[in-house]
Amino acid sequence: MDKFVIFHVEGGLGKNVASTAIIKNIKKKYPDRKLIVMASFPEIFLNNPHIYRVYRIGISPYFWLDYVNNKDTIIFRREPYFESQHMTLQTSLVQTWHKMYDLPFNEKEDLPEMYMNMLQSSFANNYKRQKPVMVIQTHGGPIGDNQPHYAWTRDMPPNVMEAIVNNFTNQYHIIQICKQESQAIKHQGVEPIFRQLSNHELFSILQVSAKRVLIDSCMQHAAAALRLPSVVLWIGTKPETFGYSLHKNLKANDPPGSTKLVDSMYFDYQLSGVVHECPYNSVDEMFNVQNVMEEIAKF
Repeated sequence: MDKFVIFHVEGGLGKNVASTAIIKNIKKKYPDRKLIVMASFPEIFLNNPHIYRVYRIGISPYFWLDYVNNKDTIIFRREPYFESQHMTLQTSLVQTWHKMYDLPFNEKEDLPEMYMNMLQSSFANNYKRQKPVMVIQTHGGPIGDNQPHYAWTRDMPPNVMEAIVNNFTNQYHIIQICKQESQAIKHQGVEPIFRQLSNHELFSILQVSAKRVLIDSCMQHAAAALRLPSVVLWIGTKPETFGYSLHKNLKANDPPGSTKLVDSMYFDYQLSGVVHECPYNSVDEMFNVQNVMEEIAKF
């Protein structure tokens, strides 16, 4: 009789990409079991050679009969965000997943993994330009009409965007990843991409880039999966929790204000960038922009 191990992951695109870091270690620990993945972004897992089958959450007919009822199955369905070591900033997201399921963890080796087929890899050819390409992700998070145009916790501050344009458009063709047309940088040296792409086409843009400046969103997880060191800006979140040592992680300055975190429970700031939680009086307080430009130039 077949034996199975089920890995269940919910949440956003970046979280799904990050979760791929544990796939090979699950299979290594349970080599005699067929690995089933239930995910909110199943396309991220489809080409992974360690996986037997992939299902989208909510579209799983006969799943209980096929894999659970009277079956020899191990089920991994826990939420790493609510593990105490993650909430108290002792372990990163990827390390938390490994600890939850008693898997060995090596920070430098156990990174996310990205597998693309021939056609998915060929998307990158559409983004080759005459000058070297710099990819910047300025805005992230969910896409939709009701989403905020700017999330102070994660999105790139406007003064940093302006400085990147002023410092690097002569040397690089800048491709900007953003969410809505109103966020596009209006400059002839910048090519904004705000239309919805397939996730593999989106990530393929990284493959043609000579330099990358990202935020805490899906592209920094994908860059880690593709082993592409990047500069990553951190404001309301922390690289110790969601980042990778592969990248050059630049943390925002400590806020000078005395904002009362009235709605905070297990985390300081809500990822969506709730307006009344913002502790800065000006974007100029967030980063030393000149230092950021110097780090981008040399990394």
